[in-house]
Amino acid sequence: MPTGKTTRGGRRWSLEASRAMLDEVRERTGRAHAEVERLLEQREALPRESPDRGRIDEQVQQLVSAWARSMEALGLEVKGLWLVDFDNGSGYYCWKWPEERLEHFHGYDDGFEGRLRIQ
Repeated sequence: MPTGKTTRGGRRWSLEASRAMLDEVRERTGRAHAEVERLLEQREALPRESPDRGRIDEQVQQLVSAWARSMEALGLEVKGLWLVDFDNGSGYYCWKWPEERLEHFHGYDDGFEGRLRIQ
């Protein structure tokens, strides 16, 4: 659960609260990821000219958008596909599917490439 403090961008998370929320984040992300993978496999099995490929692309986009909204509803910031940040007031605790634990941090201006392992 968030600490209850808010920042301009939303909630401010402690490391403990972020790690406690991770099971929910992993569950939601795992379900969405599996469904997208299933759809992409179906798409690849179709002929290139099949109109069903476009329909599947739309379903994938809808699933990804729904996942992003569900992460934002939890108070997280979506930074990419299956990538979320927990704002802690001085930067972000950073998690990406399929990581098992929340173990990285980066500053506000550093981004994913600048993330460091939490000591």
